[in-house]
Amino acid sequence: MEFEEAVTEIIKRTYNAKSFRFKRPDGFDFKAGQYITVTLKSNEKKMSKAFTLSSSPTEKDHIEFTKKLTGHEYSNMLDSMEVGDTALMKGPFGKMTFEGEYEKIALLSGGIGITPMISICKYSTDMKLSTNIMLICSDKTEQDMLFTEELEEMKKQNPNLTVFNTLTRASESWTGCRERICESMIIRQLPDYAERVFYVCGPPPMVDSMMEMLHNMNVPDSMIHKESLIGY
Repeated sequence: MEFEEAVTEIIKRTYNAKSFRFKRPDGFDFKAGQYITVTLKSNEKKMSKAFTLSSSPTEKDHIEFTKKLTGHEYSNMLDSMEVGDTALMKGPFGKMTFEGEYEKIALLSGGIGITPMISICKYSTDMKLSTNIMLICSDKTEQDMLFTEELEEMKKQNPNLTVFNTLTRASESWTGCRERICESMIIRQLPDYAERVFYVCGPPPMVDSMMEMLHNMNVPDSMIHKESLIGY
């Protein structure tokens, strides 16, 4: 489906990330974890990029995507958008989806790769699914952590959701984990990992290392869904 909509709300998530909300068009259906392409125009120049939806299929009034603002040309075009500005969108696309079909899942996210995981967690919470979810988020610093308040609220509503954060460049005041996601962390946090379906999303190097790790742990490809964020 292709449609043009105006920005209805812009939410500053961190010092370098924003969420952009648009009215959800009639007939636009998607699954948690899917993405759309977003085309922007500036001075007759068109640029497109793919974004995983950070909104849930259960949210009927809007769709949302979230972007880390990197200073590149497209990023600057997006950063300059105001409420009322329009974008051309197309989708949904992608097979890294969740519809409640698994009893236990593990979500491994790196940085902005949390966006499909937020959609999955929100969907599961709103639908009151019994799926046991462990979300492991890896970020650089405390300031890079996304959707922390939203996840805290979801945890209150969903007893089946657990969130574990790890930071690789944390400040001295950080009392949590400081490791990269690794085999020992998975074994420690997910002793039942062999029973879980894994979802992996983040920058390509992170996704590649997660795939190597999971293969070394004898997790078959049939139990892994992945999405790499090109040009994140």
